Amino acid sequence: MLPPLRAASVAWYVTGRFYTTADKATQDLGYFLHLQGITGDLFDGAPGEQTAHFTFRSAPFKARPVTNGDLSLGLDATGDFTLYLKRKPGASFDKPDSFSDGEPIATFRRVSVVMGATLSASQHAKQSELLSLNVFTAALIWSQEFEFRGARYDLKQLLPYGITQWGDASPTPLAAPAGFAQSFAFVGSAIALGK
Repeated sequence: MLPPLRAASVAWYVTGRFYTTADKATQDLGYFLHLQGITGDLFDGAPGEQTAHFTFRSAPFKARPVTNGDLSLGLDATGDFTLYLKRKPGASFDKPDSFSDGEPIATFRRVSVVMGATLSASQHAKQSELLSLNVFTAALIWSQEFEFRGARYDLKQLLPYGITQWGDASPTPLAAPAGFAQSFAFVGSAIALGK
């Protein structure tokens, strides 16, 4: 087994989408661009959701809105997200369930309220969003050993204390699949927590 990642070292890079229902329940899902400590290509072909071996999906959550001038803040309750190994890649943003149909390898729990902020600008009395970002810390609450490209791994060995992730989301809405009212793309960067 590999030693734990050093505190504050890069743990992963992800990209994905936020999906929001008509009643304002949100979930995020996506795939890993980089997962520190895992040897070998994380994709089966050119990088993208359809070729990704490692995906994730959160449980739905609702944010409490707070406004301060041109900042719109969202406070998300604590919640869980699970990482999956897809031995046969094939996820699609048009089919959110395809991100959680792999082998579950770990579950993280956000250990505090997530704060998201959206900066807006008024131009000729028309409001437009310029930037949306968030940050959260999550503890590893469950994991299991798995094999990938001939090596064995367990995220409790690599990330025993969890991660802190910063994310940036696009303000441009994307086509939402059936069952959802809105969808936005995002990217996230996480570092390993120390003891």
